[in-house]
Amino acid sequence: MTTDAPRNFRLIVTGGGTGGHTYPALTAIRTLQARLASSGGTLDVLWIGTPDGLEARVAPAEGIPFTTVATGKIRRSTNPLKMASPANIKDMARVPLGVAQSRKVVAGFRPDVVLATGGYVAVPAGIASRMCKRPLVLHEQTVRLGLANRKLAGSATRIAVSSESTLPLLPQAVRSAAVVTGNPVRPEVLTGHPDKAVATLGLHGFDRRLPTLYVTGGAQGSQQINDVVRDALPWLLERANVVHQCGPANHDALRGHAAGLPAALADRYHLTPFVGPELPDVLALADVVVSRSGAGTLAELTALGKPAVFIPLASSAGNEQAHNARHLEEAGAAVALLGQVTADRLREAVDPLLMEPARRDAMAAAARAHGRPDAAERLVDVILSASRSASGVRD
Repeated sequence: MTTDAPRNFRLIVTGGGTGGHTYPALTAIRTLQARLASSGGTLDVLWIGTPDGLEARVAPAEGIPFTTVATGKIRRSTNPLKMASPANIKDMARVPLGVAQSRKVVAGFRPDVVLATGGYVAVPAGIASRMCKRPLVLHEQTVRLGLANRKLAGSATRIAVSSESTLPLLPQAVRSAAVVTGNPVRPEVLTGHPDKAVATLGLHGFDRRLPTLYVTGGAQGSQQINDVVRDALPWLLERANVVHQCGPANHDALRGHAAGLPAALADRYHLTPFVGPELPDVLALADVVVSRSGAGTLAELTALGKPAVFIPLASSAGNEQAHNARHLEEAGAAVALLGQVTADRLREAVDPLLMEPARRDAMAAAARAHGRPDAAERLVDVILSASRSASGVRD
């Protein structure tokens, strides 16, 4: 870990749209603030985002100055004619305006570093950083570079990637700028306690001699995951306790279905629309997780060493969730359920993890070997290093 941090540091962060781009940026900001504060320094930070992305809510809520620029979203398709859709053409026409706006912001703020974490808003700000001769650090959360980071890679001072597997996938011309940091994980995720989950959620009917399965489809839930878990529920509850985060829209229907469970099984089933501050404790309690395979989820589960069965979101950008899930499955760190997922396939995937502790322990160890709980500190090292290496060439 780099310790010779400057007394004062100016950082522009750009990226967002989704949690996968937003939360790594937020974690990096907080980690850099703490690093600087430990040596008596301060951080001035400005976030460039879109008015309707998640970052527009997160940054102000965290007290981080926030500004917006024009940008355009590319609606991807394997059909070149659809790529040239009127909506894409209209949005791409906004990019030059966004670059001009970003250039004004960067020139006025004069950051030591611009950190781009992906999402289409990162493109104009990343281009502006090059125009203003400010060092640009990219952070990529997934195994393969996302579209925005691919566009900016040639301009980057450093490219921080989350996996060793990314390095051979980079263009040869930019590999020398790449460094493996991992994907920053919110520090509170690593501090959970199983007994606190039992107390907070009232899980007193759980049989602690059985493994606990945590099912989640993200904040809004997943109809696909909810359906296959519903269809396999009595079988699952004969073998495990289940905490099922289903999303607000699905809660009533699933609660009605669970009303028909025998009392002994119902006591081992906790259905909730949303898991909030208690998430670290729920993850600490979980022996196995069934979830989507977004980059943030992978980072958290591998940092914790949690065996997982992934059901990728088929519509994720560039099919990245399927790629993420396959990557961990090939390493023995997870099971990937691709294509049509049924209750039978879920049972087949989960059964050995619930019934064979040795199999579960082996997968946990493989997951932990891929985890980087210190990813935020590593990314801060890269940010500070980029500033130092560029200090002699900036105007």
